[in-house]
Amino acid sequence: MTERIIGIGAGAKELATEDMVLNIGPQHPSTHGVLRLRLTLDGERISSAEPIIGYMHRGAEKLFEVRDYRQIIMLANRHDWLSGFANELGVVLAAERMLGMEVPVRAVWARTLLAELNRVLNHLMFLGSYPLELGAITPLFYAFEERERIQAVMEEISGGRMHYMFNRVGGLKEELPLGWLDRVAETVAMTRRKVPDIEGLILHNEIFLARTKGVGVLDRDTIMQYGVSGPIARAAGVDIDLRRDQPYLAYSELPVKVVTRTAGDSYARFEVLLEQVKVSLDLAEACVDKLRSLPQGPINQRLPKVLKVPEGHTYAWTENPLGINGYYLVSKGDKTPWRMKLRSASFSNIQVLREILPGHLVADMVAILGSMFFVVGDIDK
Repeated sequence: MTERIIGIGAGAKELATEDMVLNIGPQHPSTHGVLRLRLTLDGERISSAEPIIGYMHRGAEKLFEVRDYRQIIMLANRHDWLSGFANELGVVLAAERMLGMEVPVRAVWARTLLAELNRVLNHLMFLGSYPLELGAITPLFYAFEERERIQAVMEEISGGRMHYMFNRVGGLKEELPLGWLDRVAETVAMTRRKVPDIEGLILHNEIFLARTKGVGVLDRDTIMQYGVSGPIARAAGVDIDLRRDQPYLAYSELPVKVVTRTAGDSYARFEVLLEQVKVSLDLAEACVDKLRSLPQGPINQRLPKVLKVPEGHTYAWTENPLGINGYYLVSKGDKTPWRMKLRSASFSNIQVLREILPGHLVADMVAILGSMFFVVGDIDK
């Protein structure tokens, strides 16, 4: 309830008016899936925002408890449908740690290569779709052309376009196809040449700058309170990246450049995503060179028909494209986990909407929402 002054001079009166409550979703085209936002408006300005989640909840964590470790990989790669390969890694890394299993060197480097290609795929989707939400359609075609180029090599090795299911406990599903590394090298080189085209189209565009500069500013304290991670956190100067800070796979042997900005606004988040594509292409190129130099050998470990993980618990986390993913695995020594808790990046990242949307105009909501780079399945699991 707010009080407004009606009239001029001595005859002016205070009139009580109710704030308007507006539901965005759960089927709104600007919300990246089935998300609902409950906004309270004071005129055209947002006074409070409440993200309401759960419309896509599928109970993945309960399903983990009745699936063996091969079947869990199939479930785990689906919550963030743009990062299928990266999602699988947490499961296999946790299980391998509990088993005390050493993965073949070629599998470690191949996993790192595929994880970085998957990161580029994820980022290109948002680099193309975010300008589209602000009225620019051309960048979408440029970004999707490069996505298709990378999808081709991912599909060749795994047989899948979105849900790769190529990881296995102990390594990868099968050997790399003959000549595949050459095709990856060509794809990386071509994409590297094309990324500046996307940058030139949008990064210095006057309309894009006006819609994103200073809009949706996220500060460091809020990031730390809500557990925000990934490109969104790094755009506000939070210099955290597990690939560098707590290396897994082959990242300890790679020069991982962590891209940060300080503004914390929608524009900074877009800049970080664009720069991270270039970093991932560099890392992918380094992985290709390393794989070419390695001698022939196994790509996985031979496993028993029924794989049982010893009793105990562990926590594995990875730097997923959208932020930190964590898997807390508790085993009673059976072929299925007793409990596997999933910490998905989008779940924490989306909660800060209640902090950054208030004070902005409704017209800025889409610009802020799109710059949070989330996948609704990753929120709801």
